[in-house]
Amino acid sequence: VQKIPYQTWKKFAFPILLATMALLVLVFIPKIGFGTGKAVRWIALGPISLQPSEIAKLSFIIYLAAWLDQRQKKIISFKEGLIPFLLATGLVAGLILFQPNLSAVGLIAIIAALIFFVAGGRLWQMLVIFFLGSGAFLCFINFFSHASARFQSFLRPEVDPQGIGYQINQAVLAIGSGGIFGRGLGQSLQKYNYLPEVVGDSIFAIIAEELGFIGAAILIILFLILAWRGFLIAKKAPDNFGRLLAIGIVCWLVIQAFINIGAISGLIPLTGVPLPFVSYGGSALVVNLVGIGILLNISKYTLKG
Repeated sequence: VQKIPYQTWKKFAFPILLATMALLVLVFIPKIGFGTGKAVRWIALGPISLQPSEIAKLSFIIYLAAWLDQRQKKIISFKEGLIPFLLATGLVAGLILFQPNLSAVGLIAIIAALIFFVAGGRLWQMLVIFFLGSGAFLCFINFFSHASARFQSFLRPEVDPQGIGYQINQAVLAIGSGGIFGRGLGQSLQKYNYLPEVVGDSIFAIIAEELGFIGAAILIILFLILAWRGFLIAKKAPDNFGRLLAIGIVCWLVIQAFINIGAISGLIPLTGVPLPFVSYGGSALVVNLVGIGILLNISKYTLKG
């Protein structure tokens, strides 16, 4: 991907988004879409299975960067800037919401708002987006019982330690038992029948348990370096599209990483977003690497000095 000129993505931004939305619709078709429990988030195409919501994160960033670049002077308009932005974001988020996948919806909304602001969004527009987003968040919590339960377990994790609070309590035990230097690579105790999703959402807790505070700190520093280098690429991008695309990719990967780390550490409500490049999952890893490839290509054209 890093060999593909990044401007190519601008030409195909809309078709890529349409293809992604088609995949999001396929999730709801019986015998094609599948999942676990009440959540249906994957599709099976012959021997291949993939998670369209992961693809949507990157494809919507590409589309927004291209769309906002084309209407730079219209962004500040309520009718031609804010309304179309809200409709586009709401359409993509709505398809993911009914899977349901609230964590992916929240992440996409945050990234979209940041790209809109960097593209030239005014403070009053950002306030409108914030209040609409906050209202939608409260509605979703009341409508989806599992989201409400997770929020309650965040506020009071001790109330149901064997139920909804089980994962976060076991995760905190894993992080705390790692100490400074950790138990040693492969020596985790929590990953054996105690902590759920040890190769997925909970992987950071296992890293902290096995490699300790030092290992967890190194991982966090690596993501901070990614943010620093990514924003530097965005700052020196040769055009507005490259700048918005780079910012979108960096914000997506870094914010998702810290949402995962914060959730499994008990700092924010528990979510289902994977830790980029670390959590198990083919769709997420492939899309993450494609995003980095695009970022590397933008860096080839960055302005010197």
